[in-house]
Amino acid sequence: MDHMHRCGWANSSSLMRDYHDTEWGVPERDARVLWETLMLEGFQAGLSWEIILRKREAFRAAFSNFDPKAVAAFGADDIERLMGNAGIVRARAKIEATIRGAQIFNDMQERGDDFAAFCWSFTDGKPVQGAGYNTETALSARISKELKRRGFKFVGPTIVYAWMQAIGIMNDHSPTCFRIHEIPQE
Repeated sequence: MDHMHRCGWANSSSLMRDYHDTEWGVPERDARVLWETLMLEGFQAGLSWEIILRKREAFRAAFSNFDPKAVAAFGADDIERLMGNAGIVRARAKIEATIRGAQIFNDMQERGDDFAAFCWSFTDGKPVQGAGYNTETALSARISKELKRRGFKFVGPTIVYAWMQAIGIMNDHSPTCFRIHEIPQE
């Protein structure tokens, strides 16, 4: 039996426990993975993260493994194909936001504005320690505002805060969680 103390949310299922123990909060530096995670957080709005994790491989298959160049080229036929895909969350506005997000990502890259550097610029490239049990912060509001200014959708301060936690910009493991000290602080 596993006797490790985890963040409370991580105990709801083996899927959530594995995600917590291996991915959540680990600083991510890959621009494509950062974008994928942001898009998946947008799909999560109004749902549980566990639903998104259960559908993550279907999302990857449906969205060309979240290759921004491929997704940016999606058109009306692709949107209809995705709307018919029971393996993903079939929300037209979120699908269209993901396609637009790919176009913005590519535009940034073409201008030399690396998405990973952009994401980490708000904390000078270093993870910050969370204050616990927030749903948004001044930092998530600032990042949200900048993402919206660039044209991204489904990037409100609460979604951005959850994304910051997931990709390690914010180490928000509970003080008694075994992972809080295992996560690299760089």
